[in-house]
Amino acid sequence: MTFILKKEKRRLVMATYVERVIDECKKHNPGEVEFHQTVEEVLTSLAPVMDAHPEYEKAGLLERLVEPERGITFRVVWVDDQGKTQVNKGYRYEFNSAIGPYKGGLRFAPNVYPGIIKFLGFEQIFKNSLTGLPIGGGKGGSDFDPNGKSDAEIMRFCQAFMTELYRHIGPDTDVPAGDLGVGGREIGYLFGQYKRITNRFDGGVLTGKGIPYGGCLGRTEATGFGIVWYAEEMLKANGEDIKGKTVVISGFGNVAWGTAWKLQQLGANLIAFSGPDGYIYDPDGINTQDKLDTLLELRASGKNICAPYADKYPNAKFFAGKKPWEVKADLYIPCATQNEVQMEDAKHIVESGAKFYCEGANMPTTNEALEYLQEHGIVVGPAKAANAGGVACSCIEMGQNASHTVYQHQDVYDQLHQIMINIHKACKEASEKYYGKYDLVKGANIAGFEKVAEAMMGQGLV
Repeated sequence: MTFILKKEKRRLVMATYVERVIDECKKHNPGEVEFHQTVEEVLTSLAPVMDAHPEYEKAGLLERLVEPERGITFRVVWVDDQGKTQVNKGYRYEFNSAIGPYKGGLRFAPNVYPGIIKFLGFEQIFKNSLTGLPIGGGKGGSDFDPNGKSDAEIMRFCQAFMTELYRHIGPDTDVPAGDLGVGGREIGYLFGQYKRITNRFDGGVLTGKGIPYGGCLGRTEATGFGIVWYAEEMLKANGEDIKGKTVVISGFGNVAWGTAWKLQQLGANLIAFSGPDGYIYDPDGINTQDKLDTLLELRASGKNICAPYADKYPNAKFFAGKKPWEVKADLYIPCATQNEVQMEDAKHIVESGAKFYCEGANMPTTNEALEYLQEHGIVVGPAKAANAGGVACSCIEMGQNASHTVYQHQDVYDQLHQIMINIHKACKEASEKYYGKYDLVKGANIAGFEKVAEAMMGQGLV
C-alpha cells in the first residue's frame, strides 16, 4: 500500500513538472500560440515517461527541450523588378542537435513569424527522431511571399537570404530543405548563392536540390507517398484495407499531389481536394493520370486556385470558400497548413461515420478538434509521424551526397516505405507500453522523445 501511494505521489509530481514547463514556455514566448500549442500537445503525453524517469526533471530535460539551442533572426534586403528596395525578416531556429545535425525546412510565407518557426522546429525534433536516422531538429524561413513574384525577384530574394544564412549552416551543422513556398527552384537559387559565397560544392548543405546537382529522385512525391504508406499501416493495424476506401484531402501542392498519386496506386478512391479558393468534389474519383497531371498543373500555375479542375471535368463540382471536410469519406488527410481543421470541421468528420484521419500537413488540427476526433473513436495518425517521409527522403539525399552515389527511384521508394512501416511500429509499441492502448498521437510523441532524451542525458548539461 505504501509503495502504491509513493508511486501515485511521484506520478503527480511528474505531471506537475510537465505543467510547470508548459506554463514557463508560454510565459517566456508570449503571443507565439502555434508554439504553445505543439509544446502542450507533446509534453502532456510525456507524463508517464517522466514518471518512469525522475532523473529527467533533475537534469532539466524538458526545460532544455523547449528552448532552441540557437535562434537566428536577420533582415533580408532585396530589390524588386521596379527597382524598389524591399526588406523582409529571416529566421533559423536550431532546436536540438542531440542525435545529429539540425535538419528542417525553410518556409517562405507572409504569416511566418517566430511562433510559426518555433512550432515547426519543435515538431521537427520528434519527426526526425522517428525516422530512425541521425538528424536533429530545426526550422527556418521568412515572411517573404513568393506568390505573384517574378522568377528574377525570387532569385534575388533567395540570394539575399542565403548571404546571411550561409554562416550558420553546413552538412555537419545544419541542413535546411524546402517547405511551404520553397520548392526546387528556390532551393536551387539558395544553393547557387551558397556555392558562390563559400567557393565550394558542398552538396550536403541543402536537400531538395535538382537532380543534376545532387538531388534525390522521388523527393517531390516523398512526403505524400509516406503519408499514404503510414495510413495504410494504420488501417492494417485495425483490420482494414486501404483499397477501395473513399478519401478526402486538402491542398493541391506537392504533398497533396504525392498523396493522390499513391492513393491511386493502392486502389483508394480520392473524391475531394481543396485549395485556398474552395474545394473540388469529384464523384468519379481523382484517379487517372490525366487528373493527377491536372493537380500538377494547378500547383505550377502559381495562382493558388483549384476551381479550373471543375471546368475541365464536367462531373466535378467546385464549392467556393468552403472546406472539403463536409464530404462523406472513410479516410481524411489534411495536407494544406497548420490548424486548418477546427472543431466544426471535426464534427463534420465524425458525423460522416469515418474511422480514420491521417495528418499530412504540420499540425493541421487544433488540439480541441484532435481530442474530439479521438474521443469519438476515430483513429488519428499524427503529422510528426505520418509526414516524416519528406525529411526521411532528405536524409537519404544527405547519404547519397556523402557517399557520392545516386539512388534510383525504386531504391528511394523501398527505403522510404520501410521507414514509414518502422515509424508506425514505433508509435504503436510506445503507446501500448505507456498507455496500454493503440494511440498513435501519444505514441509518436513518446517514441520520438525517448531517443532524443537518452542522447541528451548521455551528453551532459549542454
